[in-house]
Amino acid sequence: MTKEKQELDAHAIVQSATDPILLKASKILKVYAKATGTVISVHDHNYLPIPEIDIIHEKNICLYCTAYKGKTAMPEVQDLAINPCNDMHINAMKEANRFGGSYIYMCELGFMFWTSPVYAEDRFVGALLGSGLLGIDSQEACAQMYLMGDGAVPMPVIQEKLSSFPQGDAKQIKALAELMRIFAKSLSVGSGNYYETLKRRSEQQGTLSAKIRELKFQYPPGSPAPGYPLDKERMLLAALRRGDHETGRKMLNELLAMLLFSKPDHFKYIQFRAIELVVLLSRTNMVPGNTEKVILETNNHYLKRIQNAQSIEELTDILHLVVEHLAGQIFSFQGIRHASALRKAERYIWEHYTRKISLKEIAKISGLSAPYFSTIFKEEMGENLSSYLNRLRVEKASRMLVDTDLSLSEIAGACGFEDQSWFSKIFKTYIGVSPGKYRGQGGDRAPDISEDRLSVNYRRFI
Repeated sequence: MTKEKQELDAHAIVQSATDPILLKASKILKVYAKATGTVISVHDHNYLPIPEIDIIHEKNICLYCTAYKGKTAMPEVQDLAINPCNDMHINAMKEANRFGGSYIYMCELGFMFWTSPVYAEDRFVGALLGSGLLGIDSQEACAQMYLMGDGAVPMPVIQEKLSSFPQGDAKQIKALAELMRIFAKSLSVGSGNYYETLKRRSEQQGTLSAKIRELKFQYPPGSPAPGYPLDKERMLLAALRRGDHETGRKMLNELLAMLLFSKPDHFKYIQFRAIELVVLLSRTNMVPGNTEKVILETNNHYLKRIQNAQSIEELTDILHLVVEHLAGQIFSFQGIRHASALRKAERYIWEHYTRKISLKEIAKISGLSAPYFSTIFKEEMGENLSSYLNRLRVEKASRMLVDTDLSLSEIAGACGFEDQSWFSKIFKTYIGVSPGKYRGQGGDRAPDISEDRLSVNYRRFI
């Protein structure tokens, strides 16, 4: 490290110490460290440690790595900038900042660390960092430290050093991290809602990550990437129109997971799709009291936020907010009798239409007798149950014919048709051509099915 660089880092540390929030944090964390027997430090917005807390002491395990892995003595606080594990700690603080919570990690010697961000008016001003517990057996840690030092430090000396580092179990470390997060949140000024936003985004990303893992099993390396999930988009619209929050969120997550899986490094493409989706979703916002001006203003508000978004997390969060906003206003069955029964029935149909389901089975879910359910379904929906099911299955099949290489019999089975012959007959009734011809034409004869999959009588209530 050059002299100029050291002076620059030292200047940065002095400057960060002037932030009153970090000064307050240093005082609180000294009590936290004494009460818990841990080691703490406070870092500024540049991820440099502030000098108000003494970190040049025997229990700072990072000094050992710096001395024996980085081959550098530690006379000054700013020299921690050349700690060989510095990038690991900075990346951890960045991850905590990204999601506004706690980030727990273990270094290569087996010591546990946890960190939480501090904000002022939704601006990142620094991070709190805790350590002092072992995440592995002390004998294993001794061996790791001995190897790192190339035997320069006798084993008894290492063992004596480690005697002040108890082994922590997962619950204890998680509790210490949570306590630090609470401190960080209490220190943050004017950022209460920001913490909630980051927490919400963290949960959303966790859900998306799980769905992307599922897709990796469905589409192993080398297999064709899936196309845009138009069926998920339409199912999302249908869920919103019937006021089904839960299914709406599920469909949005599945749609986003498919986009992120197929275009992981194409932020602009995903941003463009998000804009398209907001425009499409805004068309569903046709509830009493919502004038064209109100709809346009709401639409523009979310579009501007998407255009200004800088990350996938922001895009995901905005789309979830759009869905929540619309789902809170739109109730498809508004003004229709037996609303609850029909809502339950339609949701059940969407979840099970890929197999044979009977009128009796669906009626039971709705809580009505089969004959009565059949009557009110046709009255309120404008078509009988059989027609509704067939339309649903034909549209799904039409997408599979274009997007997959599955055989006609496989598609028939996947869409709930009893056999290929019956599938071909029903498909031609609705589409006008056979499944084979439709596939041969590349799907250029789109199904004459409403975008929202609802009958005319049903749509008039939206």
